Amino acid sequence: MRNAPSVSELATKVTETVRSIGVMWQAGLVPFPRLDEGLRSLYMVRRFGPFAGATHIAARRDPSAVGLVDELGPITFKQLDQRSNALARAWAQRGLGPGTVIAALCRDHRWLVIAMLAAGKLGARLVLMNTGFAKPQLADVAAREQVRALVHDEEFTELLAAVGEDVGRYLAWTEQGGEHPVPTLDELIVSTDDRPVPAPAKPGGFVLLTSGTTGTPKGAPRPQTSPLHSAQFLDRIPLRAGECTYLGAPLFHGTGLSQFILSFALGSTVVMRRKFDPEETLRGVAEHRCTALVLVPTMLQRIVDLDPEVLARYDTSALRIIFLAGSALSPDLGNRATRVFGEVVHNLYGSTEVAVATVATPEDWRKAPGTVGRSPVGCKVVLYDEAGNRITEPEVVGRVFVGSGLSFGGYTDGRNKEIIDGLLASGDVGHFDSDGLLFIDGRDDEMIVSGGENVFPIEVENLLVEREDVLEAAVIGVADEEFGQRLKAFVVLADGAVLDADTVRDYVKANLARYKVPREVEFLEELPRNATGKVLRNKLT
Repeated sequence: MRNAPSVSELATKVTETVRSIGVMWQAGLVPFPRLDEGLRSLYMVRRFGPFAGATHIAARRDPSAVGLVDELGPITFKQLDQRSNALARAWAQRGLGPGTVIAALCRDHRWLVIAMLAAGKLGARLVLMNTGFAKPQLADVAAREQVRALVHDEEFTELLAAVGEDVGRYLAWTEQGGEHPVPTLDELIVSTDDRPVPAPAKPGGFVLLTSGTTGTPKGAPRPQTSPLHSAQFLDRIPLRAGECTYLGAPLFHGTGLSQFILSFALGSTVVMRRKFDPEETLRGVAEHRCTALVLVPTMLQRIVDLDPEVLARYDTSALRIIFLAGSALSPDLGNRATRVFGEVVHNLYGSTEVAVATVATPEDWRKAPGTVGRSPVGCKVVLYDEAGNRITEPEVVGRVFVGSGLSFGGYTDGRNKEIIDGLLASGDVGHFDSDGLLFIDGRDDEMIVSGGENVFPIEVENLLVEREDVLEAAVIGVADEEFGQRLKAFVVLADGAVLDADTVRDYVKANLARYKVPREVEFLEELPRNATGKVLRNKLT
């Protein structure tokens, strides 16, 4: 039997709830003083989930408000709401409903959004597939998650041979006319009417997939959560209602999905494109006067690496927020972005499993470049040593554990992350500085033990990319008979740069301890990365 919460625990919960409501009110998410609208919003979110519920509320509040802009132009919240009603009705006529698992293998566009909304209205579970999947990964995930229907873009048709014939197919996006082997979502929508659909017994929710850098991606369910949890993003990131967000991070990734849903909840317009392009992103930000830009760090790298004349061509002065998450943001890249765009960088640390852990504001970054900041309301971060003892001293490295109302409850295959004192392991190691700012030192499974000394690759990598002639760097440990492991660096040079291995080693020796100097240096055209920019270290040898 679970013990009743203590008085102090109840007091903490009440305090967090009050703070969360205050944060949401300041952002414009709580419609005070319209109590009736607030109750209606809570009712719709409870019926259809945070995404479909928020879209319906935005459509009701202003039927002409633009919810989304993609390559096909603008579409209003009301149009999205109505078309998803029709799609949900058409799918229900084909036997899909509460508990059904629907997968989406799509780029970012309105048809994916409509499919997401329709799945929520059906009470179906939607698995967001990575667009970088090969056939074996697609087959493994579809079988494990028991996918019954698959929505896909035409460009991925050849991958579908990996999926069983009993899985229904629906075409999401097509730039071609004529006949198609499977129905398009547009054909399903026009085949029925767009009247509101009955609410399911409970919203279906999403399944996000882990990055899969060490094997087949695991499924992390995201069921319905309390609207109060949106305060975890809004507490330290000043998003506001009725603005415009450019979404560069893909919707299948937790970064893109969370900010997309939050933008719709705020009644903000979202601008997206099927594929990321750095100059097109700047053009979109300038054209739509976007106040927020959501990226993963590799996308930011491609933007700031543009020719200065290209950067100066677009007016991005409306940007108040560059929201970054998904992988480590190096001090060099964060500083370069600040020089280009001003103090707008917000660096979020979290994961598919724990969701939000900490956020570094521009003020945090100015004080300590490379930090991931502090925990927002409703979140807690604690460091533990290998024996499970809590670490309280600054500068001492420990394993990172996170408490958050958005943390998942376990993978779809029944496994879970390690839990200590109710907090979930992030899989990273880090330390707090004397001001209480968190720094991530690396993955706990990436630590290199060389000659009895512990080395985390990120320290060496961050040093290397500070050089103007180095574009990217990755460091791994390789087997060594004498030292157990030795460091090997993989370096991508900037255009036109010339560099040799001895210069790289001498540079590291001049700035770091001798045992952190790579014994080997290999130059590559590019680092192997997945679709969200994480380095695939298992591809480096």
